[in-house]
Amino acid sequence: MKTTILSVMMLIACITYSQKKNGTIYIDHPSITTVEAMTQAFVSGDSDKVASYLADDFKAYNGTSTDPNDKGQDKASFSSSAKGWNDALDYFSISRSPGAYPDALEYKDDNQKDVMWVQTWEDMKGVHKKTGVKVNQPMHRLFIVNKNNKIQTIIIYSNANIGSEIRQSYSDRKNGTIYNHHENINTVRKMIYAMEFNDWDKVYSFYDKDVQFVNSSSPTLESISLTEQKAIDKKILEKYDIASIDMVGYPDYLEYEMGNQGLVQSWWNINLIRKADKKAIALPIFYTDTFNDEGKIISETAYYNAKLLD
Repeated sequence: MKTTILSVMMLIACITYSQKKNGTIYIDHPSITTVEAMTQAFVSGDSDKVASYLADDFKAYNGTSTDPNDKGQDKASFSSSAKGWNDALDYFSISRSPGAYPDALEYKDDNQKDVMWVQTWEDMKGVHKKTGVKVNQPMHRLFIVNKNNKIQTIIIYSNANIGSEIRQSYSDRKNGTIYNHHENINTVRKMIYAMEFNDWDKVYSFYDKDVQFVNSSSPTLESISLTEQKAIDKKILEKYDIASIDMVGYPDYLEYEMGNQGLVQSWWNINLIRKADKKAIALPIFYTDTFNDEGKIISETAYYNAKLLD
């Protein structure tokens, strides 16, 4: 046992003494000032001012690129892109992410002695002027700042999906087919009219057992189960009779290519009679019903003015 304890203590001592510092981290440093000043010049679209913060051999790289031969973006190209971004976005901003701040790292390595590394965590925001796509994404950047306090390198890590959405939005693209007659439309009609005739077993037969319901009047828009929806329906039917239900316009079945989803949207007037005083109430309601491959409804959202039932 004594031998074991000594061995453990020696191992802990080795681990402790094997730690080695490799530099200093600064929360305030001239290199941080340079990086943030360049960023604000970039946001303002001042290409000449951006260039004034960059070294002549400057390069910017996409940190998520898989191209092993990526030669990066040079000083002239990066500087001029500031005006391009400013022209392309309304409300353009780049700011520190909430709770985050830049770090300046001074490494001891011989090949790092003449540079500082600055790492930032920022949020880039704006609205694309041409397409209306909202830009709101976190961005992590690494900067190498040389001994003359000029930015030598930027490595940018960000989500490319927003840029892809902007590019795709420049041209019209179909995303499926709209039907005015479809089996899923038939299902919704049968389900709604079963309500009118108080055939609730038939109503519920059109739903998948794991269906989720969303009510537009819910303050949190949280979904509920079929069991919970049945309980709500029961409470409504205790206070109201359904006199009739009228279709408004005609339902559409939207079969999307993206996500391989399909939904029926339909508009109705549900004519109710309040049992307490026999008052007639017309309740306009808009349904969206999503279907699975078996033709069962797997989600339903109802949009209506709940105050009409007060």
